[in-house]
Amino acid sequence: MAGLNAPHRPSASLASRILLLLTALPLFLASLAFLLQWRGSVDDRASRWTAESQKFPGKENSSDIGSTVPSSTSGNLPLSSSDCVKILGRSSFPSFPYYRGWNLSFESVPHPKISIVSTTSASLEQILPWLFYHKVIGVTQFFLFVEGKAAKPHVSAVLELISGVKLVHRTKHLVEKQAQSRIWNETWLAGFFYKPCNYDLFVKQSLNMEMAIVMAREAGMDWILHLDTDELMHPAGAQEYSLRRLLLDVPSHVDMVIFPNYESCIKRDDIKDPFSEVSMFKKNYDHLPKDTYFAMYKEATRRNPNYFLTYGNGKSAARIQDHLRPNGAHRWHNYMKTPNEIKLEEAAVLHFTYSKFSDLTSRRDRCSCKPTKDDVKRCYMLAFDRDAFIIASTASPEEMLRWYNDHVVWSDEELIIKLLKNGVLTHIYAPMAIIQGLRESGVFSSAIASAQALSKDKSLPMGDLQNKNSSTLPNLSIGASIATTRGAGGKESLAAARKILETIVFTENAIPPTSPPGLDDVQIET
Repeated sequence: MAGLNAPHRPSASLASRILLLLTALPLFLASLAFLLQWRGSVDDRASRWTAESQKFPGKENSSDIGSTVPSSTSGNLPLSSSDCVKILGRSSFPSFPYYRGWNLSFESVPHPKISIVSTTSASLEQILPWLFYHKVIGVTQFFLFVEGKAAKPHVSAVLELISGVKLVHRTKHLVEKQAQSRIWNETWLAGFFYKPCNYDLFVKQSLNMEMAIVMAREAGMDWILHLDTDELMHPAGAQEYSLRRLLLDVPSHVDMVIFPNYESCIKRDDIKDPFSEVSMFKKNYDHLPKDTYFAMYKEATRRNPNYFLTYGNGKSAARIQDHLRPNGAHRWHNYMKTPNEIKLEEAAVLHFTYSKFSDLTSRRDRCSCKPTKDDVKRCYMLAFDRDAFIIASTASPEEMLRWYNDHVVWSDEELIIKLLKNGVLTHIYAPMAIIQGLRESGVFSSAIASAQALSKDKSLPMGDLQNKNSSTLPNLSIGASIATTRGAGGKESLAAARKILETIVFTENAIPPTSPPGLDDVQIET
């Protein structure tokens, strides 16, 4: 027997050695990793941000603006008579630990460089979350044409300190410059000239967009888009939640990109901060199966004039290139060629329209038309705006609130669940999470505190902050036609091709805000 077993001894010895090696090697590697980390040889980025030494946005700036702004109380600093510091307050939770500085400015910005132009009269409580949210998703430059609340000295002082923000006040100098625009001698916008309220705003936005094209070229931007301060870009479909990443993937031959809009749907009549309190949206016609859209149309409309309360044709972004011009507040065009424009199948604009009860009266106060069905047609392009203006002008506060709950607030839970299951409604949480994180990191309150500290410096009067832009306005007698072509540096990819919903046939005249298709507008294909 011993002779028979002898040949197997070397094999058994080899197996035991392999077993010993497989057991000892993981233990050795684990011990080595522990030893290196304990000695500090492993560079762990997260370990740099200890609770004691962490400087998330706003805290490292407190020493720069003086000892009068202690970090423990900066969230409650007063600002004029408004309550914006309370609304835009901070907590001690470090939601964005790798954003060094409340300005969110970076020494080098990769391409494509994106700019936003907006005409706004909003308050600081609305502008700051809107602005910093778009900074987070990759916007480089903002051209804000301000009036009303947005043009107040204490608001302008805060906005002027934020990197990448260019304020333009509606001064006599600006009006004279825009009076030289070639737009007045052309026909594509002529149907909107010399009319009140929304028509006047539409023309004003177009003139501001024309001026912003020149500013964007001078600032080295690659893309430009027009956005209101009640709208947030939703860059779905990109490899990361980034508008820059999304536009980088757009094929180089594409001149313009359409973003269909989703409309906010509120469940209460006491919303104060829509960006942080509203997550439910109604999808655009372009992002729904057509049979689903028309089958659910009446239930989704809820006795209102149209599927959406307001516009349904989204917004678009354009490459900065030769002869670029606006085509109304929702689109762009080119003087010398028919642009190649595409529509994306996932990305959208989130429109927070009538999301606060006070929106009824604030919109009414901006228009002096008579509250009659005939007169409001001169002032408003969309049916719901006309109805809302008449109610806000003629009804008591109690009647207005009842009307608001009947037409705007979503209180039928069974209907909500049904429309969610069919994809007509959807929940989108990313913007809410980003804005809440920025608020908790102290970004908004730090911006306000910095402006307050600077206003105490007699060497820089606050009035200088408001007027320093007026001497740098571009000459609009030549307008946007002098814009220079810039490349976005993006590569064409299969991923980008899959995001394209359709190629758009262009029209010459300015495209106004329009309602989504109704039951009588489109025939369902069978």
